[in-house]
Amino acid sequence: MAHNHDSKSMSMGKQVMAGTLATATVSTGGKLMSKAAKHPVLVFGLGMVAGFFVYKYRKDIIASANKTLDAGKDFVLNQKENLEDLVAEAKEDK
Repeated sequence: MAHNHDSKSMSMGKQVMAGTLATATVSTGGKLMSKAAKHPVLVFGLGMVAGFFVYKYRKDIIASANKTLDAGKDFVLNQKENLEDLVAEAKEDK
């Protein structure tokens, strides 16, 4: 079989691609920031633009953060219940 397209090979390819993209992004971002650091006016301008977008989308950012926090709390509570069930089963078996 020359081509094996099972789920493991596809997920490995996705991981390799994600790692490659992350490496390229970090490398490009590092070069960009080193150039931007040499121009204080550019850094100030980038800060102003970032501040504008954070202010513009502040409600969406807060809603997304709250949704993520709630999902994290639900996950922790679910895991706690699962652990309690496992402990109860272990005590029953003794």
